[in-house]
Amino acid sequence: MKLAGRRTAALVIAALVAAGAVVWALWPSPPPAKGLDQMIPVVDGPRDDQRVTLDTTFFPPAGGGRRPAILLAHGFGGSKASVRDEAVRLAEAGYAVLTWSARGFGASTGQIALNSPDYEVKDVRQLIDWLAKRPEVLLDRPGDPRLGAAGGSYGGAITLMAAAYDDRIDAIVPQITWHDLADALFPDATGAGPRNGVFKRMWAGLFFTRAVDSPLAPGAGGAAALAAGASGAPGGAGRAGGPQDVQCGRFLPEICAMYTEVASTGRATDAAVQTLRRSSPVSVPGRIRVPSLLIQGKRDSLFPLGHADANAKAIAATGAPVEVAWFEGGHDGGDGELDWVAGRTIGWFDRWLKKDAASGGEAAQAFTVTRDGGRDPGTRRPVLVHAVSGRYPGLSGTAGTPVALAGPAQPVAVPPGGSPASISSVPGIGGLLGNLGGAAGAGLSLDMPGQAAAFDSAPLTAPLEVTGAPVADLTVSGEGEVTLFAKIYDVGGQRPTLPQGLVAPFRVTARPEGTPVRVTLPTIDHRFDAGHRLRLVVSTTDMGFASGTAPAVFRVAAAPAPLTVPTDSALRAAAAGLSWWTWALPLAALVVAVALALAGRVRRHDAPDPALAEVPLQITGLTKRYRNGELAVDDLSFRVERGQVLGLLGPNGAGKTTTMRMLLGLIHPDAGEIRVFGHRVTPGAAVLARLGSFVEGPGFLPHLSGRENIDLYWRATGRPREDAHVEEALEIAGLGAALDRAVRTYSQGMRQRLAIAQAMLGLPDLLVLDEPTNGLDPPQIAEMRRVLIRYAARGRTVIVSSHLLAEVEQTCDHVVVMHRGRLVTAGTVTDLLATTPSNGAPGRLEDVFLDLIGTER
Repeated sequence: MKLAGRRTAALVIAALVAAGAVVWALWPSPPPAKGLDQMIPVVDGPRDDQRVTLDTTFFPPAGGGRRPAILLAHGFGGSKASVRDEAVRLAEAGYAVLTWSARGFGASTGQIALNSPDYEVKDVRQLIDWLAKRPEVLLDRPGDPRLGAAGGSYGGAITLMAAAYDDRIDAIVPQITWHDLADALFPDATGAGPRNGVFKRMWAGLFFTRAVDSPLAPGAGGAAALAAGASGAPGGAGRAGGPQDVQCGRFLPEICAMYTEVASTGRATDAAVQTLRRSSPVSVPGRIRVPSLLIQGKRDSLFPLGHADANAKAIAATGAPVEVAWFEGGHDGGDGELDWVAGRTIGWFDRWLKKDAASGGEAAQAFTVTRDGGRDPGTRRPVLVHAVSGRYPGLSGTAGTPVALAGPAQPVAVPPGGSPASISSVPGIGGLLGNLGGAAGAGLSLDMPGQAAAFDSAPLTAPLEVTGAPVADLTVSGEGEVTLFAKIYDVGGQRPTLPQGLVAPFRVTARPEGTPVRVTLPTIDHRFDAGHRLRLVVSTTDMGFASGTAPAVFRVAAAPAPLTVPTDSALRAAAAGLSWWTWALPLAALVVAVALALAGRVRRHDAPDPALAEVPLQITGLTKRYRNGELAVDDLSFRVERGQVLGLLGPNGAGKTTTMRMLLGLIHPDAGEIRVFGHRVTPGAAVLARLGSFVEGPGFLPHLSGRENIDLYWRATGRPREDAHVEEALEIAGLGAALDRAVRTYSQGMRQRLAIAQAMLGLPDLLVLDEPTNGLDPPQIAEMRRVLIRYAARGRTVIVSSHLLAEVEQTCDHVVVMHRGRLVTAGTVTDLLATTPSNGAPGRLEDVFLDLIGTER
C-alpha cells in the first residue's frame, strides 16, 4: 500500500505540473492595439503654399483615459507600416501613438525634402496640433500635449529637428541617425569638414535611389494624376514617365539637382553643404533642450557613432538630460536588439512623460554599450551583455592608451580609374554576411596589393578594450592631392578582423618632403585579446567611396608618436545570465529522480555476458515504435563476427538508421537488447568507447580547420593522445593541405572523408558508418572500399549502411537485409549471390535485393 501511495503522489504531482504548463500556454493574451487610419491635410513649403495629405494611423492607449502621446517616425524608404509593431508596443504600454508616412513616402503626397524645416518639420508641427485635439491625449496646457517623439535613421533626424522647432515635444529617442548630413555623406577624418570630405558614393546612391524605386507609386502626386500626365503642381512629383521621374522619383527638384551634381563630381559644393545642413541638427545649436536618449548602432558605416556623440554634446550643452547607448546593430546589419531598444525607449518615456522616476534614465546608465558575452552553453547562440557607466566619456574615452606601431615608410599606388578598389564594408551585403556569421565586415574586408601600407603593433601582453575613436599621426609624401582611407584591424585570429567594418576617409595634399596629418580613426567598441596585434592600414581606394582615378604613387609613414586608443575603465558589464533551462533542467532532473525513487524504481545493472566477450555485435529481439505509432524496428535479431565487413541494406524507411542510433545508445529500444562485446548497450556505456561511428551526416565547428576539429574531438574523449592514431586516420581522409583550412570551405565530399577519419580515431574494434560514400567521387569511393577491407582484415569489424548495392557487393562479405523494420535475410554475400531471383538473372546483388524486397512486400 505504501508503494502504491507513493506512485499515486508522483502521478498527482506530474499531473499538476502538466496542467500548469497547459494553462500558461493557453492563457489568452490581450488583443493587440487597433489603429485608426486617417488622411490628415497639412500646409507647408517656404511660403506655406503647398498642400500635402499625410497618411496616418493613431493608436489609442491601452486602458483608456488621457495619456501622454508619442510621435513615431519611420526610416528612409519606409512608411507608417514600417513602425506598426513598435507603435502597438507603445500603445500597450499606455501611450497614445501617432504614426505617419512622411511626405513623398507610402500613400502620403508631396515630395521629399530630407527633413527640411520648410517641409517635413512643418508637417510634424501640424500633426502635433492634431494630437492636441484628441480626447485620449494628456495636455499640459491647451494645445500642448504631453509628448514624446522617436524614430530611426530618417525618422530619428525628424525627431531631433522637430524638437528644435517645436517646444511642445517633451522627450525624444532618436536612433541611428545623423548630426550633420553633409558630414555623413562627405566625411573627413582630419576634421577639415565636408567641403574637403570624401564622397560616400555607395551609401549616398542607395539613400537617394530609395525614392526612385517606384516613381509612379501613389503618393508622388497620386497615381491617377501621374497617369494623366499631371505637371508639378504643389504636392505633385512632376510629369509621369519624364526624365525627372526616372532620375529623381519623389525628391524636390532642387534636392535632385544637388545630388546629381555632387554624385557626378564626387565633391561637395557650398550649396550642397548648406542644403544638407539645413536638414541636420548641426544647424540648430542650443535649440534641442529636452531629455534625449540617443541610441546609435555600432555596425553603421552610414551614420557612425560620432554622429550620436555630436548630438549628445550639443543637447547636453543646453543642460538637458542626455543618455547615449551604442547597440549591436545599425545600417550594416548586426543584432537589432529589438526588445532591448524597445525597453529602453519605453523606460525613457515613462520617466520623462509619466514622471516615473524609477523607470529608465537612471544615472548609472548615462552611457551603455552592447558587448559580446560569449555563447549560450546550450544553444551556442551569441549572448549580448550591456556595459554601463555613470557618465558618458565621449569619443576620447576616460583615458588614452598609447600603442607603438612598427613598419617602414611604404609606397601606395592609386590605380588607374580607382579600380579595383579595397573593401571595408559593402552597404546591405556587409550587413547580410555579418548576420550569417562573424563580425560584420570581417568576411568582407580586403586590401588590394600595392594600394595599402600596413603598420603593426607588438603582440598585446594583456587584453585591450577600445571604446572610442583612436587617433594616429601619419606622414604622406608625394606630389599633389590624394584620397586615403585609414582603418584598424585586429590581427591574431584565423584572419585579420576589421571591427564593425569601418574606415576613415581623408584627403591630403602631399609634398615631396612629406606632409604630416593627424587622422581620427572610426569610433569602435572592440576587445583586442592578449596576444593579438593592432594593425593600422592606409589604402588609396575603398569600394564604398569615391577615390582618386589618376594613376600615381605616394609614400605613407607612421609618425614616431604612437597610435592613441581611447579606453573607459568605468564601463562595467554584468556577467551574461544563464539561460532559464540552465537552472530549470537540473531542478527538473531532481524532481524526476525523486519521483523515480518514490515510485520504487531501481536502475538495473546488467553484467556482461562472457560467452559474447569476443562478439562485436549481437542484436536480439530489437523493437522500436515511435509516438506516431510507426513500427520502425520490429523484432530484429542478427549477429556480427570479428573481421567482417557487414552491409546493412534496405530501402528508405527500412529502419537502418534507427537501428544504428539504438546501437550507439542515442535512443532506447522498446524491447530487445543490443550487446557489444558482451556488454549491454545503454546511454553512456563504457563499451561504447570501443565503437567508432558516423551516422546521419558530418558535424564540425565550421570556423576551425579539419585538423583542429579532429584534435578537439579526441580531447573531448579524455583519452591519451597517443591512443588516437591521428596520422593514420588523417591519411585515410586524404585531405592533404586542406586539413589546415577552415571546415566551412570544405565540399560535401571533403566533410564526409573527414567524418570517416574522425570515426576511425583510436582504431575502434567496431566501426559503424551510415552512407559513408555520400559526396565522394568514384576514385574516392574505390579508395574508401580498400580502406574498409584493410581495416577489417586486421581483426576489426565494420558495419556499413549504404544504398549503393554495387559498392556493397565489392566491399562487404556479409549482409543484413531489412524491410519495414524486419529482418528479411542475413548471410554472406557469396551465399546471397548464389540465390536465383525470380527474373532468372543471378549474379547481381541488386537483382537479388529487389527480389527479396518484392517478396517481403
